[in-house]
Amino acid sequence: MKLKKWLSVLTAVVLLSTTFAFGSIANAENKASTIADESIYDLLVDRFFNGTGKNDDEQVNTKDPEMFAGGDFDGLVKKVDYIADMGYTILSIGSVFETKKYDGSMVTSYSALESHFGTEEEFQNMLHTYQNQDIKIMVDFPLSNVSPNHEWASEAGFVTSANDGKIQWDLTNTAVQDKLIESASQFVSKFGINGVRLTNIESADTAFLNRMIDTLKAGNSNVYVITNSESDANFDAKFYEDTANLFTNAFKNVDLDTGVLETHINEATSGTPVLSMTDTIWSDRFTLSSTEEEMYQPTRSKMSIASTLLLPGVPVVTYGSEIAMNGTAGAEAHQYYNFKTDSELVDYIGNLQTLLNDSDTLRSGEFKWIENDNGFMAFERKSDKEDWIVVINNSSKTKRVNLPVAEIGEGKEIRGMFDSEIIRANKDGNYTIILDREMVEVYQIIDARGINMSYIIALGLVVVIYTTFMIVVMKRGKKRRTEQVNNG
Repeated sequence: MKLKKWLSVLTAVVLLSTTFAFGSIANAENKASTIADESIYDLLVDRFFNGTGKNDDEQVNTKDPEMFAGGDFDGLVKKVDYIADMGYTILSIGSVFETKKYDGSMVTSYSALESHFGTEEEFQNMLHTYQNQDIKIMVDFPLSNVSPNHEWASEAGFVTSANDGKIQWDLTNTAVQDKLIESASQFVSKFGINGVRLTNIESADTAFLNRMIDTLKAGNSNVYVITNSESDANFDAKFYEDTANLFTNAFKNVDLDTGVLETHINEATSGTPVLSMTDTIWSDRFTLSSTEEEMYQPTRSKMSIASTLLLPGVPVVTYGSEIAMNGTAGAEAHQYYNFKTDSELVDYIGNLQTLLNDSDTLRSGEFKWIENDNGFMAFERKSDKEDWIVVINNSSKTKRVNLPVAEIGEGKEIRGMFDSEIIRANKDGNYTIILDREMVEVYQIIDARGINMSYIIALGLVVVIYTTFMIVVMKRGKKRRTEQVNNG
């Protein structure tokens, strides 16, 4: 028994020495409070998880994609660990105001919450639950295109037109502007919202939008304000209409042109952060495009999500992307979340974002392209504290990239974060990274650590003790068998 105990202790020593040898490679940094350091998980409350049936009624029908499905604030609370484990720092939950449609696109009020989603108390509890896990909550605030039954619809001069069963506010009317700003500010202040996405802003001028942004930030300077439309207003991050298509066309298959991504990527590193995504709540699913290419969906999902997270920009990942949710824009793309699917990609995202959340450098350090050629991308993120190399091989062949010692430096090691590969300078004066097809790896450049002697010694002791233990066990067994024969 003592030998077993010694064996356990020595095994623990080995594990501990391994931790000291490899676990400290990524030096954690304190994250700055800017949207450039965030990652957004975008969902619809109704389509995620039904936490309580008490707010379900005859309008809830999971078999009809156009009706409410039962998802609610309590469901978000019950799934907080699921989202937290993926490492997202902002949960965008769409519009939560009283609405005639499950996706919040037909709001009837800017103050009352949708009863199918839950009460104010349940909403507040949901907010606190996520904020306690350092996850910010962002909500949509539609500036127009609301239900004809909206509580302001009878206000003189407020409605300028009606299209597609919705009404449009006269956003040139100062009274309308003031009331929208007041409503959004009161909502953010009342509940302590961390972010607002202004939607349906097409008829709003820049001056009005800037006044709204300034007012929201006057109440809380840490509130993020973004939009889902192109605008010259002072939003915390820029949105471009073509971004999702560019990313989709780059990752729906292998060996595709990734050079088209450089315009927005380069801008994301030089000015206002740019929102990056392969699809949105309002678009066709990325999976639809990759399915048409007859590609293996788990791999496509992994490549697209990892690329969105790692390339410069503020990643916005639509719920269900990690389970290859499919469908055309609208109800078909808003499937009810299936939590019984394989969690491999969920775990992968969590591991990847652990690195991102621990390193400001990896998220927003100095950026430099090393290579970008038809799906094979390699780039560096660097600061005074850290130096990282990210390689994304979205091609059909194993690829290599040579990093000259003259650029990386003498006496360095390049260590892979996922497969623990250690790359040292070769006789040609290069650090050579080789990566299989359709793979992503994150490497950190560190000072060479040499051989971990404590690990080698501990490992040797374990082997010696284990061998001794087995010899003793065999001798005891032989002795018992001899005694049994003699006594028989």
